[in-house]
Amino acid sequence: MVDREDLRARANARREQARAQQRLRIRRTVTHRDGVHADVDGRRLLNFCGNDYLGLAQHFQVAGALQDAAAREGVGGIASHLVCGHHTHHEALEREIADWLQVPRALLFGSGFMANLAVVQGLLGDGDVCVQDRLNHASLIDAARLAGCRLRRYPHADPEGAVRQLRAAPGGAAMLATDGVFSMDGDIAPLRALALVAHAQRALLYVDDAHGVGVVGPDGRGSVAAARLEHAAQPLQLVTFGKALGTYGAAVVGDADLIEHLAATARPYIYTTALPPALAAASLTAVRLARREHWRRERLQTLVARLREGARRHGFELLPSETPIQPLLCGDDATAVAWSQALETAGFWVAAIRPPTVPEGRARLRITLSAAHEDGQVDALVDALAAARGRIGTQARDGDRAA
Repeated sequence: MVDREDLRARANARREQARAQQRLRIRRTVTHRDGVHADVDGRRLLNFCGNDYLGLAQHFQVAGALQDAAAREGVGGIASHLVCGHHTHHEALEREIADWLQVPRALLFGSGFMANLAVVQGLLGDGDVCVQDRLNHASLIDAARLAGCRLRRYPHADPEGAVRQLRAAPGGAAMLATDGVFSMDGDIAPLRALALVAHAQRALLYVDDAHGVGVVGPDGRGSVAAARLEHAAQPLQLVTFGKALGTYGAAVVGDADLIEHLAATARPYIYTTALPPALAAASLTAVRLARREHWRRERLQTLVARLREGARRHGFELLPSETPIQPLLCGDDATAVAWSQALETAGFWVAAIRPPTVPEGRARLRITLSAAHEDGQVDALVDALAAARGRIGTQARDGDRAA
């Protein structure tokens, strides 16, 4: 009889360990969404943990484009792009994205996770190196591991650390990969400095701008445009539709030759069904709204300033961030969960983010804002935080110092 560990027993043990550490993830079911409100488990909550930054997810023009296209074209993608799944709606979306971001080409993917797998696996392999910020999204880390290249990580937002890691891995090809806007801290990568590092070390700079495009930079073109980088200095950039644009899917944009290579060889592109054409039509409408309705970004900046001023007035210390992602450090996992539960009791949905999503000792409330939020709703959230602090008997800023 072969002696092996039982996988079910292992899974159950890990689940119980997560429960004991206050790290058990529980899926919540939303029965209805109405703008920034969500009906959850029989309660109506004001949502401050989604990524619908521009308030486009339920925009009538976006929903209408989806319905019209679905009525004409159906609801399925039918096949991969390279077989018979590439539709005129896909083509139009790729052209619009490329025009907006002022790059030669764009290539659609089913999700940002798939797109990151495609880029890293499509360009790197054994003998190559991928150097990454320590706080990069999990999809970039997994992509490097699956590509078979060497993965090296540098301290957060530290260009000198990136130089050291690249110098320590000579030979082969090199990629320097970073989030543009970091999804858990809300800060922006030092892209101009990283571009200089990549140029000096002959590495390709790849920016995952999932949380940047639509929100930051001139005309909402993202962190790359905010850093005033030309596509020659920053050849590839990830755009997702499920954040500021309010739909679903992603695109890799940039250098035409590299995009052509990915379209012909990237496994997450050639071996999966294309996005439904109706969804591409909805995303196209969302992109056009994001391009012309600058007031949405202006509104976001007003709300960010209002939240930060209110938090400061009540003695809370938010992490440094000018984006809609406004984290409030709590320190330990139990405290973050207690804060989240107290806010939910008061009618606010703010997720507690714990390791391994964030580093040990850095559990937090990840507060996110939408252009659809009202001033009074932001003020009410700050008041609820202050009231929760009194009930819980500890301050989030004290947890930050303890961490």
